[in-house]
Amino acid sequence: MREFGLKRWTRQAEPEEPEGGPATGRPNSWTIAAACAAAVSLTAFVLVRHLHGATMVDMLVYRAEGQAVVNGQDLYAMRLPGWDLPATYPPFAAMLFVPSTWFDVSTLRVLVMLLNYALLAGAVHLSLRLAGWPERTRPAAVILATGLGVWLEPVFTTFQYGQVNLGILCLVLWDLTRPDRSRFKGVGIGLATAIKITPGLFAVYLLLTGRVRAGLVSIATFLGAGLIGWLALPDASYGFWSTYLWDPSRVGVTVLVDNQSLRGAVCRLLDVNDPGLVGLIASALVGALGLGVAVLAGRSARVLRRADAWGAVCAAFTALLVSPISWTHHWVWCVPLIALLVVEARTRARQALLAVTLVVFLSHVMWTVPHRWGRGVAWYWQLPGSIYPPLGIAVLAVVGLRLYRARRQAVDASAGAWALLATKLDHDPGHEPGHDPDRDPALTNRT
Repeated sequence: MREFGLKRWTRQAEPEEPEGGPATGRPNSWTIAAACAAAVSLTAFVLVRHLHGATMVDMLVYRAEGQAVVNGQDLYAMRLPGWDLPATYPPFAAMLFVPSTWFDVSTLRVLVMLLNYALLAGAVHLSLRLAGWPERTRPAAVILATGLGVWLEPVFTTFQYGQVNLGILCLVLWDLTRPDRSRFKGVGIGLATAIKITPGLFAVYLLLTGRVRAGLVSIATFLGAGLIGWLALPDASYGFWSTYLWDPSRVGVTVLVDNQSLRGAVCRLLDVNDPGLVGLIASALVGALGLGVAVLAGRSARVLRRADAWGAVCAAFTALLVSPISWTHHWVWCVPLIALLVVEARTRARQALLAVTLVVFLSHVMWTVPHRWGRGVAWYWQLPGSIYPPLGIAVLAVVGLRLYRARRQAVDASAGAWALLATKLDHDPGHEPGHDPDRDPALTNRT
């Protein structure tokens, strides 16, 4: 009996294995398999980048901006030697680029590549959290998605140019995955807006979905960062906010196939450099539709699963569509979109949408268009050359249709519940008009 009691106590003292893995914290077979697949993918990616000859030209522009700040030069008169590319970001962003001047270009290439790997992993992790991915399998999913995600065209091009898009994505996702009661919710969006302006639409999204404090925090953060830039670089700040911000030609040529905004698609379709009123009307209509769907989704948590996640993705796609220029690498918001579609891929229709999305973002098809400069594109090359805007509009339309159906079902269910209650009351003799329970013979004691 004493021996049996000892064994029983020993068994009870041993920690139980958590669901989906051993208690020792060692990686399970799924995590190991994901790590092996990711390692193979990343090795192939490094080889392809080496053979392809990644220029990382945007990284060079950032470094030149930081050098202009250090040397006290005119920031927006600077042109990258050999490329003739100007500074396009606010002065606050240029100040953040100063550390890039501490390294030679070869070392900086390696550091930026490693940083983008880490940011991609962070973006995948935050996207899975936003989508409500089960925590038990999240580590393996993050490892696998990070290894395979480098082949998505927006991510691939971000690495190719040494861009900051993954950092912007992480700042916004970090904010969106924080609880609404957090007093610091909005800081990430404010910083992202201070660097690249376009994420400012998320502040509007927060305000219109009732997260007023978070929206105001993001605005205050943006203004605070802008004030820092103004105090440090007053002349550059005046020039940027009064002139250079409103000049899209500094960013690039609108009609290029690299530009996957709605305005760029209209330019290529009409074979013009400036779409004029047609482009303005198209952007206004899609902007109103997209923001309306995003806000409605963000306010539909009672009838739509992952409502805030869908609202955030719709807000991001709206910003990408209506911006005058949205280069292909700006569409890194495909990462949270794919995470959402994978989580919800339970029906054939949703699986088909996931498959189409993966094909579009893995195809790199716009780079096969014969006239990359955007003029003279044949009609049968229009869709391949402007593949992201139709997909973005399709996502807005699908989410809008889901919201309509979900809200109609909620209304029908509510009406059915009221009808059932009314029917029950009609058949309850205790609630018939003129009925007095005290006078009911069945309820009255007889003497």
